[in-house]
Amino acid sequence: MKPIINPWIGNTKGYNCFGCNPNNPLGVHMHFYWDGEQVISPWKANPNFVSWVDTLHGGIQATLLDEICGWVVFYQLQTAGVTAKMEMRYRKNVNTTWPYILLTAKLMEQKRNIAVVHGEIRNAHLGEEEVTLEEAIEHVRGQEN
Repeated sequence: MKPIINPWIGNTKGYNCFGCNPNNPLGVHMHFYWDGEQVISPWKANPNFVSWVDTLHGGIQATLLDEICGWVVFYQLQTAGVTAKMEMRYRKNVNTTWPYILLTAKLMEQKRNIAVVHGEIRNAHLGEEEVTLEEAIEHVRGQEN
């Protein structure tokens, strides 16, 4: 897997992304890799992000998926965009005591300035088969060429 370098760290005044800035004290501190087909992000839940006992808040799950889908657009299409539409399907709880979860996102199609990206949160902790817990289809509006 190839690490995806965050070009904004230390280079952009005012950069404080909740999703990917490792220096944001309240953020989720995501980092990303490219495996040749999709963007991947292993992530460890912070106990401050629970909704119920040992359960990751659904809004944080949506944030994680929104962020990784945006990185697909940045890395594969070499542009920035904003989320135009996001459809979530919550399948199972995400347990905050797991060693980590695995987020994946893949470009499904592109029409002019709209990218359709499919993202998933998977249970990937040791000793268990990966199971899709949540998935999202996101439409990201990029710059018009």
